[in-house]
Amino acid sequence: MEQKTFSRHNPPQKRRIGINRWIKWGLIALFFLSLVGAGAAGGAIYYFSMDLPSLEKLGTYEPSLATRVYSDDNKVIGQFFIEKRVLVPLSQMPKILINAFLAVEDSRFYQHKGFDTLRIIRAFIKNLESMEIRQGASTITQQLARSLFLTPERTIRRKLKELLLARKMEEVIGKDRILEIYLNQIYFGHGSYGVQVAAKTYFGKDVSEINLAEAGFLAGLPKAPNTYSPYRHPEKAKFRQRVVLKRMVSEGYITKEQYREVYAEDLYFQKRHSRKDDIALYFKEHIRQYLIGKYGDDVLYKGGLNVYTTLNEPSQRMAERALREGLERLDKRQGYRGAIGTYRPEAEETSPSEKKPHPLKVGEVVKGRVLSRTDHDATVEVGGLVGKIMLKDMLWAARQLKGEHLRDDLVVIKNPKPYDILNLNDIILMKVKRTEENGHEALFSLEQEPIVQGAFAALDPSTGAVKALVGGYSFRKSEFNRALMARRQPGSAFKPIIYGTAIEQGLTPATLLVDNPVIFTDTETNKVWKPENYEKKFYGPITMRDALTHSRNLATVRLLKQVGISNVVNFAQRIGIDTPLTRDLSLALGSSGVSLLEITSALGVYANQGVRLKPTLILSVTDNNGHVLESHQFSPEQAISKETAYVVTNILEDVIQRGTGRKARVIGRPIAGKTGTTNEFTDAWFVGFAPNLAAGVWVGFDDNRSLGSRESGGRAALPVWVSFMKNSLSLLPVVSFSIPENIVYARIDRDTGLLVSEDEDGEVEIFVKGTEPREYKMAASSPNQFFRFDGGEAF
Repeated sequence: MEQKTFSRHNPPQKRRIGINRWIKWGLIALFFLSLVGAGAAGGAIYYFSMDLPSLEKLGTYEPSLATRVYSDDNKVIGQFFIEKRVLVPLSQMPKILINAFLAVEDSRFYQHKGFDTLRIIRAFIKNLESMEIRQGASTITQQLARSLFLTPERTIRRKLKELLLARKMEEVIGKDRILEIYLNQIYFGHGSYGVQVAAKTYFGKDVSEINLAEAGFLAGLPKAPNTYSPYRHPEKAKFRQRVVLKRMVSEGYITKEQYREVYAEDLYFQKRHSRKDDIALYFKEHIRQYLIGKYGDDVLYKGGLNVYTTLNEPSQRMAERALREGLERLDKRQGYRGAIGTYRPEAEETSPSEKKPHPLKVGEVVKGRVLSRTDHDATVEVGGLVGKIMLKDMLWAARQLKGEHLRDDLVVIKNPKPYDILNLNDIILMKVKRTEENGHEALFSLEQEPIVQGAFAALDPSTGAVKALVGGYSFRKSEFNRALMARRQPGSAFKPIIYGTAIEQGLTPATLLVDNPVIFTDTETNKVWKPENYEKKFYGPITMRDALTHSRNLATVRLLKQVGISNVVNFAQRIGIDTPLTRDLSLALGSSGVSLLEITSALGVYANQGVRLKPTLILSVTDNNGHVLESHQFSPEQAISKETAYVVTNILEDVIQRGTGRKARVIGRPIAGKTGTTNEFTDAWFVGFAPNLAAGVWVGFDDNRSLGSRESGGRAALPVWVSFMKNSLSLLPVVSFSIPENIVYARIDRDTGLLVSEDEDGEVEIFVKGTEPREYKMAASSPNQFFRFDGGEAF
């Protein structure tokens, strides 16, 4: 077969066709322009003008604008858009940036009247001489007309309409407005439209802060954003900047000395994926759904709303990290599920070593391949880098889960070695512990991605403002928001509501309850319910304080029976439980599902001296012009008395000091809270508060399987809460719980709840004034006579 070669004398057919097309276009344009210039094209102009789009709205035109979401300190934490754009007036754009665009795109912008006849002729001759397409002739006005009103098709009809539109636009709105719209409209690559977003995307600054070197770069992008991307083609991007700067010299905007100095400067670009884009994904998705429901898709994605939220960025990052690390620890306790794949030479794409290497960072999780194993370590590879996993950093994987059931499918390897845990060519997840530097080899730890889920919520109890919200381990894996949408049984985390009802009815922390076996029979179904304590023990007569502090189930069931289910439901609704509750005695053990945010908000009422404020995520919404569309009105409501709130809070402080929440003592601040665990360890909770911050954690599986033996609220959820509160409270002042005036103190005998004299052993207890005991211990013959339980089946 004859091989075809290309040269100047034998150009390819495609090139000849391109040149012929340009000759045809040039002749047509020159002919048309000569007709226009001679005034002999009236009929043609009339014909092509008949279906031109109306320009009436150009005077008030606003491009499609991104909706911005702000944190509580007015920093942008997210955007919703079809075209990511922020409108800025021409007056706020630096002159050097405007000049850069004029120099490279349309140096005669302020001289021509929409299209540049001289430029068209010059471009045509240039292209004809070079025998290829080397120069365009579209003015800024033409480019804008094409962008706003015309299709991208390349036809004679469309080109002539473009020329007519450009002329008409200049007559209707004028030069400055055209330039302003153009600089806000054009595309700069990487999802950025307009100079403001481009400045933020590439340099992390406002457009008004752009310097000459950066202006030269930005002005060169619109011609070919992908080609001149500094992330993909840094050499081409630098060359394009040079072209722009030289054009600025030619047009007299800068001197040759400025050109040489500026071109020698290094440009520093933003990282492509800003951390701000990855924060609060569940929070922002809830905001997005709300805005669509209220304002519609067009307004959300094109209207440029400003959404001011309650989210605190440092707290949010602390919450995300605390939950992520807590779930990873729990997942490791549940067992190793094995490698995520196996390397096969015939399928190179499965090998991490085939992937382009990148600098590793400590704490980063990467995929790696097992190369070899010894008694003490495993040699692994990632991106061509070889490192080690020491035995101690994989020992957790000696607990191996061979199925879904944590009891039946867990195998524990005794005295494990690396070759008992890892196989050759396993593809595994690893966390970077130490990078390869100073002669040291890289070190990793064995990891796996949790399948267990969790949620976190934190709010300011004095305002209801939600400061942090996490709806699951990974938004990209599952968008279901478990902090807001899931209704899970809170277990003992519901008990403070029952005890609050009791305090409101006049009972006290010293009131005696009976923690003995009890059996209830449903008269309709004949089903028997026999509740138990977590420890499978019974504690007999016990004060209300100790019953809540140590989470005694049987005493709480009896207390619910005494105070009345309807009264508890009413109390719960007043402090913020909106989900309908089951109206039976199992409510004492938290059998009725609630959302994490509502129970966190409800217990936060105790922190706020009985005042309830509905939890809110949005403070205000404004349109692009700053007009307020909605503004949250804080409406405090005295849901319960200050005294009731303080007494319950005081008992919940004991939960931290000597009860099921003792791990939280390390925080070293006035805090209160309650653990929660449901049957079969299906759900684990901790909900608690300081006077100025309330937070709640839920941990569990979406399919309601068990978390594993002994994975209670104190073990699975409390460490997450402690991690967050310890860090978050460090940013807030130390505040003590306020003691209302009607709180009084009395010295009592804890076994009987009665008064004791100063010379007798006893403890100081708090009471709402008027409820303190009147009798002394000597007057009582038996502690049981001071407790009365009406009703019930058998006990």
